[in-house]
Amino acid sequence: MVVRIDGSYGEGGGQILRTSIALSALLGKPVEIINIRAKRANPGLQPQHLTGVKAAALLTDAEVEGAVKGSTRLFFKPKNIRCGSFDIDIGTAGSISLVVQTLVPVLLFAPCPTRIAITGGTDVSWSPPIDYMRFVFAKVLSLFGARVEIELIRRGHYPKGGGRAVLRVDPVKKLLPVRLEEFGRVLEIRGISHAVNLPSHVAERQARAAAEVLAKLGYRAEISTEVRSDGLGPGSGVVVWAYSESGSAVGGDSLGEKGKPAEVVGREAAERLVAVLKTGATLDPHMADMAVVYMALADGRCRFSTSEETMHLKTNIYIVEQFLPVKFNVEKQAARYVLEVDGVGYSR
Repeated sequence: MVVRIDGSYGEGGGQILRTSIALSALLGKPVEIINIRAKRANPGLQPQHLTGVKAAALLTDAEVEGAVKGSTRLFFKPKNIRCGSFDIDIGTAGSISLVVQTLVPVLLFAPCPTRIAITGGTDVSWSPPIDYMRFVFAKVLSLFGARVEIELIRRGHYPKGGGRAVLRVDPVKKLLPVRLEEFGRVLEIRGISHAVNLPSHVAERQARAAAEVLAKLGYRAEISTEVRSDGLGPGSGVVVWAYSESGSAVGGDSLGEKGKPAEVVGREAAERLVAVLKTGATLDPHMADMAVVYMALADGRCRFSTSEETMHLKTNIYIVEQFLPVKFNVEKQAARYVLEVDGVGYSR
């Protein structure tokens, strides 16, 4: 039975493709996606989307139709999940983080551990920075009993890319159910301010500005600076994250760009983190839409809270419900939105 997905649904972007391909590959269900990225200025598949599709196809020996740049229709029919060591190149500054999003749900149920080296963009617009994936995404997945490690080798910014990261995933029998509605006391706030092929004071000013915003609200943050000259082009950014006594993690980030003062970059990242902390939510908006896949697959009832009910979140819930016999409940409670679902207890 082919699952048919309209790519123009909801936010109408690449998240529909990533979630659909991930669940198709994992569950062994063929999928046909039409109107891919219909609501974007450049509709259809772009290089980072193609890389995710081709990587998932490589891991599952899938039959694929429509995997070409600009295609608005894709058919994906997976077979058995493979594991081992792989090397993939997006070929542009396309986001490594978004490829990781596609592959991790599949690799968690692979027959053996997997290592994938990925070349592309590590810190690019419209995508979680690689440090967010390393210190927030991987931390939240550990609550489900998943062991996911992302090692940064080299940073890559738009437009030249050339960044490199290594994804390592250990398989699980089942994902644990997680119920966390209150973030609780903040145990630590950390961060990384980086600058590549730029003066060191850029990273320092970003870090200082972020720390000052947090200090005014009574939070002490340890924000390290990273100055590198091994990238293909200039670029900078900040990611800050908080860990709580409940075990969860939330983050905030900002990218540098030409004409944007370093102080603005640092303040933006810290303000985005603070906005989530003020609500007491256990997931920030980025992680909330990524978490729904793992909540649905987990072995029992899962419950989280998030600070926003974004269109990305609504869309991802819709896609997950097309593949799995689950029904999410999203309820507004004071400053938070509470997400709840009875996971299917998926295992291979």
